[in-house]
Amino acid sequence: MRKTGFIAIVGRPNVGKSTLLNAMLGEKVAITSAKPQTTRNRITGILSEGEEQFVFMDTPGIFRPQNSLGDYMVKTANASMQDADAVVLVTDTGKEVTKVEENVMAYCKHNEIPCILVLSKIDLYTAVQVAEAITKYAPLHDFAAVIPLCAKNGKGVKAVLDECRPFLHESEWIFPDDVYTDQPERQMASEIIREKVLRTTDKEIPHGVAVVIESFKEDPKTGMISIRAEIWCEKASHKGIIVGKGGEGLKRIGTYAREDMEKIFGAKVYLNLWVKVKENWREDAVSVANFGYRRQDD
Repeated sequence: MRKTGFIAIVGRPNVGKSTLLNAMLGEKVAITSAKPQTTRNRITGILSEGEEQFVFMDTPGIFRPQNSLGDYMVKTANASMQDADAVVLVTDTGKEVTKVEENVMAYCKHNEIPCILVLSKIDLYTAVQVAEAITKYAPLHDFAAVIPLCAKNGKGVKAVLDECRPFLHESEWIFPDDVYTDQPERQMASEIIREKVLRTTDKEIPHGVAVVIESFKEDPKTGMISIRAEIWCEKASHKGIIVGKGGEGLKRIGTYAREDMEKIFGAKVYLNLWVKVKENWREDAVSVANFGYRRQDD
């Protein structure tokens, strides 16, 4: 009998949730960067092995929202826990316990949702620090498991999968066995471009960037995909930085994005990028929704 289950991956920004998801799937479905608040939407990753199908929900980092975009991100993370058969709480091993972790643990306890604690980035800490983190968390909640993890080198990744397995239930699979994400190609293209902006710009610019795919066409004869995308930022000065001297910055973003897209889509990609300005769009709920950050139940 086939089994399936929904597993929500939650935690603070920049603790390694998306890196863990990509490592478990062996595919890049969620963008990553060293900057916090990289993930904005719920990203679904699907792993089908034997008679089992894991449906992982990578969520935006939970934090105190400062604007309409932040409010959307936190609501998205909380809604994912409501849909889950189990929760994977990812924490940075060396960081103190905050209200975020306390609230997740309280939610899981109140709703009787199994919670697996993942202590991430253990490559940055000593064995003594890892042991101290385990000791710190152990009295706070009856975790289904506590797993030290370094997703970058794969240590602990299989253990997370093994500990999620008991929470799958007998059911027909929701997704075909050859699908590893439910993201539309347009959304994947948008996220890849935004990742390259995150990785090639600095300071406050990445958080004020949204990417809208205006056109996505595949040539039926050649298979080439032509994409026109708009990169929206909040200030004219930010536009200048993204474009760069002589357009070099935008060219670099486009090159890196196209290389990733060609690997993921398995086709040649022609990418046409434009940079536009909409001041303080993150403060405006309508603009946030227009740029694609709209919950399905809204």
